[in-house]
Amino acid sequence: MNLNGKARRLPQNDDINTDYVISGRYKFKIQDPVELATHVMEDLDPGFFKRVEKGDFMVVGRNFGCGSSREQAPMAIKYANISAILAKSFARIFYRNCFNLGLLAIECDTDGIDEGDQLEVDLDGGKIINKTKKTEIKVAPLPKTMQTLLADGGLIEHFKKHHGFKV
Repeated sequence: MNLNGKARRLPQNDDINTDYVISGRYKFKIQDPVELATHVMEDLDPGFFKRVEKGDFMVVGRNFGCGSSREQAPMAIKYANISAILAKSFARIFYRNCFNLGLLAIECDTDGIDEGDQLEVDLDGGKIINKTKKTEIKVAPLPKTMQTLLADGGLIEHFKKHHGFKV
């Protein structure tokens, strides 16, 4: 599985909590995930949503998604048309919520990736190719089980499709 898109970096890199991903003033008032996505990262980078093109990658630092474990944060990112989050590390519950919702989360060294770099994520090959800088970042290959969950749109959609858990 290969994904292509541009890198979208945030001004703050480390310890971005879920309240920055989607502010509490929207989290409980907006039920429509498409509308919720229009407010993603609004408090850190008000123009973030408008810069994102379908398939782009959110690129951040360490401990991304810390704070509450509510699913609105990864859901808002997914519906903002982000194809994957690339981070040095994730808060564990956030990481799990991403896959449950069908959003790819990859732990890797993000230091060499700048805003707007053209990236290719090769899940089978375990690498991220920075086409802009002609560099490669090695990542652990994603297990087929997780790729299947992502392809099905997340855990609930996988259960609906297969009437249980099948890989």
